[in-house]
Amino acid sequence: MPLSPLTRPTGGTRRVTNLDQGKDTMIDEHYSTQRMLVLRRMTRAISDLLHAQLREYLSAFAPLLRPRSVLGDYVQGGTREGLKGSEKALQELQSTYRTVASFKPFNLPNELRLPLHIASSSLEITPAEYTYQAKTAQQSKNIVVTSPLKWLLTYAGFSPGQLKTLLANQNRTDEDTSQFILHYTALSVALSQQPGVRQVFESLRFPVSAGRSPEFGELPLTYVSSSVPTVRPPDEVIIESTELSGRDVFEEVVDVDAIRAMRDPGKDRLLDLIKSEG
Repeated sequence: MPLSPLTRPTGGTRRVTNLDQGKDTMIDEHYSTQRMLVLRRMTRAISDLLHAQLREYLSAFAPLLRPRSVLGDYVQGGTREGLKGSEKALQELQSTYRTVASFKPFNLPNELRLPLHIASSSLEITPAEYTYQAKTAQQSKNIVVTSPLKWLLTYAGFSPGQLKTLLANQNRTDEDTSQFILHYTALSVALSQQPGVRQVFESLRFPVSAGRSPEFGELPLTYVSSSVPTVRPPDEVIIESTELSGRDVFEEVVDVDAIRAMRDPGKDRLLDLIKSEG
């Protein structure tokens, strides 16, 4: 994941070795221990607020993101809907499923049986995580970093944590694994077939994006992010934090200066229209 621009120095500086350039560089005191405590409190307060807002939006949009909303009668159960475009959606689903199932870490037969058995259509969100290698002159560490204002969107009961647990279970069945692939793929198809939903989330400042994870192969992951930016502090701050906590985990913090500079897209469009009309 690319690193967002860090806030410019606002106070004193201290010298550390820059391993990439092989020379000393100056790091600002913006990320002192006291400042980090304040940033963490800010981050958690903003995260709680935006998490609650996003859950309300997802509750309103959940009917549009049901698998049956795009796949129609190809989904088992319920009344017949005779949905226009469902055949195209099924073809996209089958193509994506084959790509995911055929390769690691799944290695499953790549054909789906119809009608599709989809056990869950309610939505849930999980904070996004990624692995980052933090380096200083003295050491290097692989850190699990959480992006508190970026969430992985899944159907309920199929969170990334539950998928990790399943893949670690040597006694898992092909059917159980297939269900995870099917649910992730169905959500991806539901969004791709309804671009208007993405546009609405964009206007609400919760843009939707697609991604992949090395541990899940080609499985399509759906992310919802806040437009409020977060950043990773310098590596030495991250390593110091993990040493204090005794755990190789870290959470990004809000970029306060970037929040101050945020603009309103709706307002900007109206101003552009006014200017164009003279």
